[in-house]
Amino acid sequence: MGSFRVLFALFSVLLLVICSNGEDPYRFYNWNVTYGDIYPLGVKQKGILINGQFPGPSIESVTNDNIIISRRNSWQDGVYGTNCPIPPGQNFTYVLQVKDQIGSYFYFPSLAFHKAAGGFGGFKIASRSVIPVPFDPPASDFTILAGDWFMKNHTDLRAILDSGSNLPFPDGLLINGRGSNGYTFTVDQGKTYRFRISNVGISTSINFRIQGHKMRLVEVEGIHTLQNTYDSIDIHLGQSLSVLVTADQPAHDYYIVVSTRFTSQVLTANSTLRYSGSSGGISGPPPAGPTIQVDWSLEQARSFRRNLTASGPRPNPQGSYHYGMINVTRTIRLANSAPIINGKQRYAVNSAVTFRLL
Repeated sequence: MGSFRVLFALFSVLLLVICSNGEDPYRFYNWNVTYGDIYPLGVKQKGILINGQFPGPSIESVTNDNIIISRRNSWQDGVYGTNCPIPPGQNFTYVLQVKDQIGSYFYFPSLAFHKAAGGFGGFKIASRSVIPVPFDPPASDFTILAGDWFMKNHTDLRAILDSGSNLPFPDGLLINGRGSNGYTFTVDQGKTYRFRISNVGISTSINFRIQGHKMRLVEVEGIHTLQNTYDSIDIHLGQSLSVLVTADQPAHDYYIVVSTRFTSQVLTANSTLRYSGSSGGISGPPPAGPTIQVDWSLEQARSFRRNLTASGPRPNPQGSYHYGMINVTRTIRLANSAPIINGKQRYAVNSAVTFRLL
């Protein structure tokens, strides 16, 4: 998960070409990154658009594909200190092979708090056709990018943090860049669908649920899991996972709900799961979810277990070492903290405070 959040800071897609000359296939993406008007909560804001879209378009690939991304009119990009920022108005071509990887991810900008202005999108890597997947192919595949959103622009939010204050409470939740009732996902009765869900927010964990439907967990960030079934599922900041949902209810409309976790005020956003040929709208209240129950979330997280019999990514794709064969010469323990220094809120790892806001 972490490697993809770092590597895919602000990348997107329009042109898709697949070449074959004995190598693994190539996929070419051409992006135009701009700053324009968006209305995520019904109020005009300035946001990052990729090929005119918010959120940005999805990257779709298959294990071992070579991905070539050309970004035009870029905002600054990369993790500062590791990659040089891309000056505004300049181009950058990124070359990556998704070697031995599968699963659900997302990309986002990593400098100057740009993530609070958008620039994120879905990234999915399908398994090669010769590699078995531990569940039947779904009828369709939906990407859900959900998370908190602020009406303040990213520069104001950054200034708040730089001043030593905490972020304000979010103004709302978004599902695929829109507030409540902004999206409808259409399904056929009796078929099973894959939902790839990512928490693309800034400050809050979320809970995801679908009225009247069970969810079967099948993947967490590129790892096939034991297929436990849940009524609702917590997704923490930066996390991505996949669930299978069978349309086994009467042909109506049903709530899809995300809500904040561990917050005194609970924010909620709804979308609609619509059966084709639906004979009626949504009935009843949206299904309630957990709110501040920490133990509930911890127990659920402990229930996520790797499927050891399923094919999937190698633990070390580049093959530079083997687990259990390394002589440990040093152990480093990492502990985070949030001290108040000179009256300002700061954050530290092992008591080392950084003042740079990425």
